[in-house]
Amino acid sequence: MNWDALRLTLQITFIATVIIAILGLALALLLARKDFPAKTLLDLLIALPLILPPSVLGYYLLVFWGRNGPIVRFLHIELLFTWPAAVIAAVAVGLPLMVMAARSAIADIDPEIENAARLSGASEWQLLWHITLPMARRGILAGLVLASARALGEFGATLMVAGDIPGRTQTMSMAIYDAVQNRQYGQANLMVLVMTSVAFVGLWLAMRWGYGQRQARTRCKPRPRFSAKNLIALIRPKKSLANHPALAGRKT
Repeated sequence: MNWDALRLTLQITFIATVIIAILGLALALLLARKDFPAKTLLDLLIALPLILPPSVLGYYLLVFWGRNGPIVRFLHIELLFTWPAAVIAAVAVGLPLMVMAARSAIADIDPEIENAARLSGASEWQLLWHITLPMARRGILAGLVLASARALGEFGATLMVAGDIPGRTQTMSMAIYDAVQNRQYGQANLMVLVMTSVAFVGLWLAMRWGYGQRQARTRCKPRPRFSAKNLIALIRPKKSLANHPALAGRKT
């Protein structure tokens, strides 16, 4: 078992997951709630890594982060063939899964509920933290788990920008490849089993939080904790306030 590769893989995956959660949620909110001229183009650019070959995606990252790229030229930051470069590759391949799942979950929220909260005096931050995110949390978590699992097993783009340096940039995927090349099949089998188990658990959690819960709600159709009609009824002016339950027993 290559423990250095496992440690580095978990480190890269954890940092990439944090970045994906922040950036992916921001992009999902932007695409689900805002309309702007370049929205379609941004949507296409986010989804493009899902269909591009890993070598092509890695080449784009290599050009962008290379010595002649804008990052080195203007910011003087060189990350190629270091473990942060592997984090960038992991974010690039995992971000589309997070954005697509979170965007779909946010778009499924009834706009009447959010509008009713606005009419009752809720700010946009209160609306986000108390209504939007709680109602879309299952889709967001499912997308984050899928993105994290995808980042965990990234190989092609990582090899292009970070290389395969044992102890420095070698992840589990690369260690498995090297073990097979060196005919160390026992070590390769163990690492494959570990990676498969982690991917299986991640997929199971994503299905449980996302698709499974949606099917359960469809079958059972439980009563929601609050509805737009009830919220609107609370803030809509009444013909007579004397009979309002909240004012019952209050002295005039």
